[in-house]
Amino acid sequence: MTLPPLSLYVHFPWCVAKCPYCDFNSHALHGELPESLYIEALERDIAYQSAQVGARPVVSVFLGGGTPSLFSAEGIARVLSAARRHLHIAADAEVTLEANPGTVERGRFAEYRFAGVNRVSLGGQSFDARQLKALGRIHSPFETERAAAELHAAGLANFNIDLMYALPGQDAAAALSDIEQALALDPAHLSHYQLTIEAGTAFAAHPPALPSDDGAELILEACQSRLATAQFERYEVSAYARAGFECQHNLNYWRFGDYLGVGAGAHGKISMGKEHGITRTVHWREPRRYMSSSPVPQTCAKVAARDVPFEFMLNALRLVDGFEIELFEARSGKPWHTVADAVDRLVRHGLIEVNGARCRATAHGFSFLNDVLVAFLPESAAATELPAMSTAS
Repeated sequence: MTLPPLSLYVHFPWCVAKCPYCDFNSHALHGELPESLYIEALERDIAYQSAQVGARPVVSVFLGGGTPSLFSAEGIARVLSAARRHLHIAADAEVTLEANPGTVERGRFAEYRFAGVNRVSLGGQSFDARQLKALGRIHSPFETERAAAELHAAGLANFNIDLMYALPGQDAAAALSDIEQALALDPAHLSHYQLTIEAGTAFAAHPPALPSDDGAELILEACQSRLATAQFERYEVSAYARAGFECQHNLNYWRFGDYLGVGAGAHGKISMGKEHGITRTVHWREPRRYMSSSPVPQTCAKVAARDVPFEFMLNALRLVDGFEIELFEARSGKPWHTVADAVDRLVRHGLIEVNGARCRATAHGFSFLNDVLVAFLPESAAATELPAMSTAS
């Protein structure tokens, strides 16, 4: 098995308030942010995990959350400095910071850039003040606009704006208005996610009235058409970018690359070579427990060999262009014939296409991606028919 590229994910678990749709490991901040204590724990974590990867170069860093922009530029600089001390961060590594427009002070983006950040992801979600309130967001449309202006002024033109669609009561015209206002801010990248109800969230307990599946599909089609006109190419299920500005960190995920997960609740994936397979790591979720523990509070589990093809497809089939068969064999350590029967069935159903050495979901298959993936589950290997199709989330 050829070792794939390596990325670093650092999790910052606090937010000003917990959004009712969010099922990430995020915690509403009560009292003062324990910045120094948490960064000290991150420094220990990075040092401890560096032994797992040796001299492998790190091609991207993603500072996610939660709300990393609650932390000072000085704190972010400490984390990146620790990463450089203990890991081999590539000179051209993409370094992304997630930021909530409502938690960034004026002028701070220039400081983040000085700290080593070269890409920012803004959690805009919508430009409709009523929708922002319904989503539990703490920022206003104006604050998103101001944040974008400050990013440009700081020389951080490589930024993403997160938008959600199929919001409560939303129609295609309202969703297109969000797209237009986002495009007016001249981002390099847009993430366009459908609002879904996740178990364990406030919305799961008290679900809002959302557009129907057909209504959501009409919204998506209208937004995709507008983004294509603006030369934002869809390269992944929910990601659109100007040419050359695709998110390299996420591409490494979708191509079944490796990543160290650092921070409370962070997940990691490390390939150990053909003899030892793939190991997944998970940190304890509760921030206080994470900060007070030494060594790193981490559980490790080897991915069962029979599960690797499904895990590869779970990621790679999210890409519009799919993947090279050679990549499947290199990253999974499995010969193509282990999935050939499942692929052939999906091809016959018009859900996957294989052109030469490249495999990808068809437009129809992309709409039913969750069901396509079922064909690669180990217990589905002997299935002769696909399950009934349902709309993918």
